[in-house]
Amino acid sequence: MGNMKDMPDFIETEQHLEEFLSKPYPEVIELCKVLQGDIIILGVAGKMGPSLALQIKRADDIAGTKRNIIGIARFSDSQIRKNLEDSGIKTISCDLLDRNGVDNLPDVQNVIFMAGMKFGSSVNQPLTWAMNAYVPALVATKFRNSRIVALSTGNVYPLVPVSSGGSKETDTVCPIGEYAQSCLGRERVFEFFSTKFSIPSVLIRLNYAVELRYGVIYDIGVKVYKGEKINLENGYVNVVWQGWANSIIFRSFSICSVPPRILNLTGPEILSVRHIAEQFGRLFSKKPLFEGKEADTAYLSNASQCFNLFGKPDITPETIIRWVARWIEIGGRSLNKPTHFEQRQGRY
Repeated sequence: MGNMKDMPDFIETEQHLEEFLSKPYPEVIELCKVLQGDIIILGVAGKMGPSLALQIKRADDIAGTKRNIIGIARFSDSQIRKNLEDSGIKTISCDLLDRNGVDNLPDVQNVIFMAGMKFGSSVNQPLTWAMNAYVPALVATKFRNSRIVALSTGNVYPLVPVSSGGSKETDTVCPIGEYAQSCLGRERVFEFFSTKFSIPSVLIRLNYAVELRYGVIYDIGVKVYKGEKINLENGYVNVVWQGWANSIIFRSFSICSVPPRILNLTGPEILSVRHIAEQFGRLFSKKPLFEGKEADTAYLSNASQCFNLFGKPDITPETIIRWVARWIEIGGRSLNKPTHFEQRQGRY
């Protein structure tokens, strides 16, 4: 993986954060030069979509590639839509549960599927299943002549011993709770239609992308800063910097296959929640408060296949912790989307 030049000491404004998150990696620019066709991003208004769309657009501009990048969402936040359009990304408002709406989307060669439901899924199971397992059927039928890179989750794996190094793509899936079960439903539906229609696809099992306004590291940092107790039962996590994760999502167009290629996407480290909190404690000069004790299992993924294909992340957890600590201290904005990393029963 080409290292990002000009690594900042700190990131102190949202403008700088957005610029840095969407900075295109050299490998993304190179793929933009050879990838044919327009790109559509379904569910573009989520946590990762805007910076992914912008990273691809910036890479296209550097590569001199002329193509449409189209973002699809309901756009309940009109500011996200305006920001995308101001950056040269086309947008279409569409409820992906509406078959006619999906059928009327433009035909494009490259589809990134980021739509889904996690938070609130334990309250509204029917909508969770519709979003996570029915929408993929509509999308795969509509885009049967395209390539599809679809986001899934490491939650389809069971809790595994920390000593195992994490679940591999070849391991048996065993989702805990209806959210994770519905995500396996998403995978199976894409697998079915990929085989039925020969759709080259990749299913990306992502474990915890992080940035400064959101993610496991932010959640732990805020608890330390506010003097709130941190539950240690789910005591180990994987994380990956969102900008790098987005680069891998796009680069996965180069490994699409029938049936779909499955790819774990996370960082190489198994991180201790206690250790993360203690690092924040040193930075804040505050003593973290803990409750419970670490179980010997956790939701962990082994992404060595990803690293063999694409290299390793360029931004370390230590750097992210330092950036997040400064962000919290200066009152940087939160996306107000707790990860519920403590959950071991699959209820989100």
